[in-house]
Amino acid sequence: MHPLSRTARLTGAFYLGLALTGMLGFLLIRPQVFVTGDSAAVLEALAGNLPLARVGLLLELGIVVTQVLTALWFFKLFRGVNAFAAGALATLGLMNAVAILGSAASLSTAIQLAESGTGDAAVQVSLLIVLSEGFWAAGVVFFGAWLIPMGLLVLQSGFAWRWIGWVLIVGGIGYIASIVLVTLAPESTTVADLLVIPATVGEFSIMLSLLIRGVPALAAARPRETVSA
Repeated sequence: MHPLSRTARLTGAFYLGLALTGMLGFLLIRPQVFVTGDSAAVLEALAGNLPLARVGLLLELGIVVTQVLTALWFFKLFRGVNAFAAGALATLGLMNAVAILGSAASLSTAIQLAESGTGDAAVQVSLLIVLSEGFWAAGVVFFGAWLIPMGLLVLQSGFAWRWIGWVLIVGGIGYIASIVLVTLAPESTTVADLLVIPATVGEFSIMLSLLIRGVPALAAARPRETVSA
């Protein structure tokens, strides 16, 4: 197996880990225990589900770890194709990881307060969960933006089918457009959800391509930029 294919499959595996921790933590557990709204209800939801909340916190940290590994291995995979674009891809991915780490820190503190049951716990827990959502909102900007250099690198490298590169670029632009739309018009959630569909298609496509195909032999044999060790 060509070394680039090994790198590609590892990148795909880390990306799969990111997808799994994200779906389980953000989409499944978070809506059950880290809710927003009335402070008393927020504290009740968290304090009544502390074991599940701790699992959610671990998954949030798992998102951070897998995001960092995915970003670094994408750089390792693509740096010989276009070092600047690969660096941009890695940087945007790492910035997203930093944002989610801030969210995890907020949730960790919220869990501790809910467990201690201090006098102002309800208000403090509610604020920390809102802060966590703010970190996620900031992270989404970087997570959408990193799809654009990812798509460009797919087009330049030939490591995956070209249509995946175009879908990633459109998906990244759609992600950013959805954030702008929801910020300016919060009621436009349906349109915003439609805008991120290409991003989801592109992400799963590149993930499966890297995992299953690795790097095609002809693409791996192309001359690369000279990269210092």
